[in-house]
Amino acid sequence: MHRTDVNTDLASTVASDEAGRKSPNPAGSWRLGDQLVNRIGFGTKRLGGSGPIAHRPAGTPDALAAGSERVTALLRQAVELGVNHLDTAAFYPSYGRAGDKHGFDSVDWANDAIRRALAPYSDNLLIATKVGPLEHGLARPDQLRGLVEDNLRQLGLETLDLVYLRQTGLTSVAEHFGILAELREAGMIRHLGLSNVRGEHLAQAQEIAPVVAVQNRYGVGFGRVNDTMLATCGAQGIAFVPFFAVTATGREEGGVADSDPVVAIAREHGATPAQIRIAWTLAKGSHVLAIPGTSNPAHLAENLAAGSIQLSAEQLAVLDAIPSD
Repeated sequence: MHRTDVNTDLASTVASDEAGRKSPNPAGSWRLGDQLVNRIGFGTKRLGGSGPIAHRPAGTPDALAAGSERVTALLRQAVELGVNHLDTAAFYPSYGRAGDKHGFDSVDWANDAIRRALAPYSDNLLIATKVGPLEHGLARPDQLRGLVEDNLRQLGLETLDLVYLRQTGLTSVAEHFGILAELREAGMIRHLGLSNVRGEHLAQAQEIAPVVAVQNRYGVGFGRVNDTMLATCGAQGIAFVPFFAVTATGREEGGVADSDPVVAIAREHGATPAQIRIAWTLAKGSHVLAIPGTSNPAHLAENLAAGSIQLSAEQLAVLDAIPSD
């Protein structure tokens, strides 16, 4: 499927254009690869929430049979509110209820949900996906092409905008990343990124092909070991895209991480703790992109509104001083 700008109204939601018009998105924009995106995007991991999709019976033939209208409406609302950067993965399970535990349960529906809701896609929409994790560990290099093909099929695309190598346990990412670089040369992928990586991984990948984005865990009082990676990305013009920025130490269990300083600052702004965590994330640099996920339309609007919150130097210092995990 080729991209088609089928909704001209969506053009008004783009952060800015080549002529430099000012962004209607208060958080501003960043050029992710060759495409300008608003700095607050949308992550699809929690798209199913705690409803019938997230907790459907095993073996349900159609993962979208129940609740599909709600999911479709939420994705369309996100785009209508100005989101032009979606973050997804074929292997995403869905979490929604605090305290839920899980094994590896790849429900294989998030990409399909995006296609059903938004295809044919607007030219200004960038969809980023990830490959690597399998049920029994990291995919072998020779399995990556099949995973990319799965994403293409599920999303209904001929070329993927951005593909992250999501690594675990590798000393070197060169062999895996090299395969993705070959697929990029073949026209199956436009841009490449890395997820869950260290500085040496970034250097290894850059010897093979350009890296436009890095996704690592990072948030208030969480994942601050990645301060150096964030700074490295900023110096090199690479997007840094934190995950678990809102849930922090809660990780997959969801919810908003509880922290007294965050709650106090939220009260000062008449905002939610989630909004303060997103605002802090954005304050870390113009190259930092937020991808909060939710299944709740009201929370979606709140998350996007966080781009208008300006934290004072004193408030930033308080949040910076919260001990990290």
